[in-house]
Amino acid sequence: MRVFVALGSNMGEREENIRQALELMAQLPETDLLRASSLYDTEPVGELEQPNFLNAVAELDTELSPRQLLWNLLLIEKRLGRVRTQKWGPRTLDLDLLLYGDELVEEDDLRVPHPELTRRSFVLTPLVELEPTLVHPTTGESMQSHLSQLHVTRPPVKRGTRLWN
Repeated sequence: MRVFVALGSNMGEREENIRQALELMAQLPETDLLRASSLYDTEPVGELEQPNFLNAVAELDTELSPRQLLWNLLLIEKRLGRVRTQKWGPRTLDLDLLLYGDELVEEDDLRVPHPELTRRSFVLTPLVELEPTLVHPTTGESMQSHLSQLHVTRPPVKRGTRLWN
């Protein structure tokens, strides 16, 4: 199944945290890391008194179920130092399952597509970079259309290097 995962970090060595997370995702069973977007330096959302984030999106091909994948993503976060103390607070690593093919998942602690996907330019920008024609499975609109509806006045700063080939 083709899936997309958002990565974010605003504590410690942000770029290294994301690189390590990508390496660990590439090692998951029955999973291949296909590619990752550029890095984007973005301002925090929610709790604003914290450092900027580096954000990216990874594309994976996996045979893991959405629940198995989520469980593994949470383990990667923990392994790289994530401690959940404050909603929208600073974190060494945040991994969000954005899309799991065209499947819809509605569980208490797992919703796919990610419920905030269409409202977050820091996720849509790298997602559109990877797959410009991608369509949201429930709205039927392109991710590019959702991004343009956000009326982002200043897009996130795109860093010059690729994370993964």
